[in-house]
Amino acid sequence: MRQSRRAFLLSGLNAAAAAAFGQEGMIQHAVTAQPRAKRSGLPFNAHFVEVGSMAGLDRPILYGAPIHKEFLLEGIGCGCAFLDYDNDGWIDILVLGGSTLTGPDPGITNRLYRNNRDGTFRDVTVEAGLTKTGWACGVCVGDYNNDGFDDLFLTYWGHNVLYRNNGNGTFTDVTGEAGLLDIPAGYRTGCSFLDYDRDGHLDLFVASYATFEYGKTPRPGEKPYCYFRNVPIMCGPNGLPATKHTLYRNNGKGGFIDVSKESGIADARDNYGLTVVAGDFDDDGWPDIYVAGDTSPSLLFMNNRDGTFREEGVVRGVAYSDDGQVESGMGLAVGDYDGAGRLDILKTHFAGDVPVLYKNLGKGNFDVVTPESGLAVDNRFVSWGAGFEDFDNDGWFDITISTGNLVPELELHFPDAPAKSPLLLFRNLGDGRFEELFDEAGPAIQVPHSSRGLAYGDFDNDGDIDMLVVNLGEPPSLLRNDVSGKNHWIKIRPEGTVSNRTAIGTRIEVTANGKTQMKELQSQSSFLSCGDFRLHFGLGSALTADVSLRWPSGQRQSFAGLKADQLYTIKEPIGIVPNRGWK
Repeated sequence: MRQSRRAFLLSGLNAAAAAAFGQEGMIQHAVTAQPRAKRSGLPFNAHFVEVGSMAGLDRPILYGAPIHKEFLLEGIGCGCAFLDYDNDGWIDILVLGGSTLTGPDPGITNRLYRNNRDGTFRDVTVEAGLTKTGWACGVCVGDYNNDGFDDLFLTYWGHNVLYRNNGNGTFTDVTGEAGLLDIPAGYRTGCSFLDYDRDGHLDLFVASYATFEYGKTPRPGEKPYCYFRNVPIMCGPNGLPATKHTLYRNNGKGGFIDVSKESGIADARDNYGLTVVAGDFDDDGWPDIYVAGDTSPSLLFMNNRDGTFREEGVVRGVAYSDDGQVESGMGLAVGDYDGAGRLDILKTHFAGDVPVLYKNLGKGNFDVVTPESGLAVDNRFVSWGAGFEDFDNDGWFDITISTGNLVPELELHFPDAPAKSPLLLFRNLGDGRFEELFDEAGPAIQVPHSSRGLAYGDFDNDGDIDMLVVNLGEPPSLLRNDVSGKNHWIKIRPEGTVSNRTAIGTRIEVTANGKTQMKELQSQSSFLSCGDFRLHFGLGSALTADVSLRWPSGQRQSFAGLKADQLYTIKEPIGIVPNRGWK
């Protein structure tokens, strides 16, 4: 299966998929959903409650017209982030937003909410200096200048923005002085801070989606690529010109240098890039870069460890579907779902398709295991954000996926294309298989929205994983996880010294009850979003755990017999240090 599939892809027999790229608008890769297996009957002790309104997240997320969207820009939407911008030990919330084609409405900006430490948040957007209007797309978080406070990079249709965290609750736009002002402006989407050359300073990868110019891009029905199932819709992405992705090297002096050409990033084939995740896929200690491609081959840039990359998505099995077709790659979850000690990839897609699960076979080679994993049972919705997180603390990473139609007016024509749809949740059964749950995780999961970005974190510091969800046209959802049962957990917050201060790229392994779990700290994942930098591991019944860290610098540290149900802040190379603000 693996050899024939890889030979098929390399032989050029996927010419039909390549020919379709750039010819039609929205290529729909269709997969028949599989029958669901017999229910396991196992209890699921995670229960989600919608608390967004009660918590103060009351501002709706404006992104184009509510229905009858004219351009793809209005449908793609944006991401969000859990981050501790003020270093008080409680994660805060950043929710991105957009505009309208006639210009921004008064007061419509991205929103920063400060954690009040009592289950509520306060809108501090104005006092923080984050009042820029426009079409924000993605967010990645990281301390690019190593001053101890995490900074923000936001992508836009328009000019991207680098916000330096001033350490006093405010941010300053330093895009120009840092060398990141993109001229001409473009349609940038995914981004990720990473230290690709391991010099202790965070570099930056920025994905580009397409060339979109208001007034020049065709409207629904004006071109062959402006239809879906014979219904006129917004045009693209195929038919719209694709542009190159960009890699910036941190010069260590507060600025960045465009190294896209000399690094080999600019040599890759064009694709309509969305979410970006950096991770060490071949276990050589150097970060690689994966870019989800919308109706185009996804890209995997392998780090040559000399400042350059080679693009190997096809040869490593993560560019196309199992049958050699392009898919509408939207969001990404990157993690070790099966406890094998390697980074696997989950990629979300358009309605009619199923999420693809790429199992890492070792050394960065992958195989599609979607059918046998149990994830091929649901193809009903357009899917966006996703993550591997252990919601019930049983020691196995579960999956949630945010959904919502790209084209809300399709529900006027097709009963199987609702504008709003629920969050999907798959419980990890611990044997390589997942089971889709419905009301077992609480009624909040089933409430339909037109969702996009999805971030994970523990906003109330109670030892479980909550969720933040972008809902277009509505306020965001804040789903509080109320875990029952007797399972335990541990959280690790790494802080670099020789490595970058945020410790992005740190690999953490936790061993308890003879089982080892692994995570890497990532600057972006899900859909154009960023999660809590305190990495969470469920321990099941274990009361202690052994923890090891591989820092981006290459140094390693290990700690034996750490007590469960605690956060540990670990500083390179010092060891365990006091936590900030943890109750």
